[in-house]
Amino acid sequence: MAKRSTTCLWISPLSSLILPRCGDALWYALALLSILSLLLHHLSLAAASPPPQQPYFEGFGDELEELEHSLDESPIQLIDLPPSPSLSHSDSQTHHGPPENQADEFQPSDQSPSPSSPCPRPSQFEYWDEDEFEGLPSDLDLPSQSEVITENATPSESDSSASKTAASKPQVVASWRSYMVEVVCVSFLIAFLINYFTGKKENENLALAWAAKFATRDTVFEKNFSLLGVGEGEDSPLLLKEGQNVFKFYASGRRYCQGLLATMELKSRHDLLARIYNMVVPCKDEITFEVYMNDDAMDHVVLAVAKKKAAKGMHKDLTDLQRFASLMSPPSGRKWVSEELTIISESKEVASDLITDSVLDQVFGDKAFETFGKAFISIHFSDQHLSTHKKKLVFKFALPNADNMADMTRLVALVPYYIDMVGRYRLSSQVSHLS
Repeated sequence: MAKRSTTCLWISPLSSLILPRCGDALWYALALLSILSLLLHHLSLAAASPPPQQPYFEGFGDELEELEHSLDESPIQLIDLPPSPSLSHSDSQTHHGPPENQADEFQPSDQSPSPSSPCPRPSQFEYWDEDEFEGLPSDLDLPSQSEVITENATPSESDSSASKTAASKPQVVASWRSYMVEVVCVSFLIAFLINYFTGKKENENLALAWAAKFATRDTVFEKNFSLLGVGEGEDSPLLLKEGQNVFKFYASGRRYCQGLLATMELKSRHDLLARIYNMVVPCKDEITFEVYMNDDAMDHVVLAVAKKKAAKGMHKDLTDLQRFASLMSPPSGRKWVSEELTIISESKEVASDLITDSVLDQVFGDKAFETFGKAFISIHFSDQHLSTHKKKLVFKFALPNADNMADMTRLVALVPYYIDMVGRYRLSSQVSHLS
């Protein structure tokens, strides 16, 4: 009975460990699974890790093969190597050394590097290949990239880097050349804008200079017309700007005429292309005076004066001159206009009556025209103009520079002079009948 109780005392703890109670069965299963998983994890790592291999370095394969071949032929491979001198010899080892022939054969092998001896480490890793360095110890320190670059910086490579730097300069120049079209366009646009404002200002200054000389107080038009400018008030502007190169001046309040309109057509200085064109083909700043005569103040008169080449063009292009007038030859026995000028008239009587000696002395004579006639272009009187106002006097002059505006004073004085002269002029009965 005692034996049985003792056996039960031993079996009950074991059974409690192997067969736990129902409440602890879950915890027991989890602990068992954890232990099994840890065991399997260590076994898988041990099976997956390859056996340690000798580190292999590029360039040492042939020497290692020769070393292994010599060791295979040597009988020293069959005996154990002698221990290091620093270690104490065991009692079982005799005091006799290895045989002489074996010692002699062993000596060269000591001089040659053994397979287990560490191979010399290369100073630089120029070509890194993971397959060739399989089995390399993890504690082997690799040189940093900066050290490799420093070591590899040989003079030849420095020369090559300098050549690359020199070769990069033409690439920079080529990159600028690729934007040449954009640079030219932007430069042209900037030049166009600058020329626009400067040319606009030049034209305005020229028009104002003419108005200050001939349309202000105590000037020719202020003395001969009662109303100047485009408005009705005293503070009305003198000039009307219709464009960057077109300005107009209006005057009225004089006998024999309804009014006068002066149109200044200046060079297109605000346009860069037009400015360049004018450098090749020169042109002039022009002013045209159109005097609208009263119907009862002007008789049948057709007369034109211009330079020879321009007179031929006027006679060919203008209908009234082509129909009613012809080129006149200089009269004999009388002072006449300059040789540079040609007169187109319907009769010699009209030309002789309107080209007076005072006009010849002031403008159209040889000496006067050489001095004061440089800005003269043409005059055209006709009662057959193809426009709203048929009876009209037209004066066309070239404008000088703003500083030399006084040079055309005598030409401007012809306007009020011929207004009065044409307004008072009457044809003879014989010429009136023919006209």
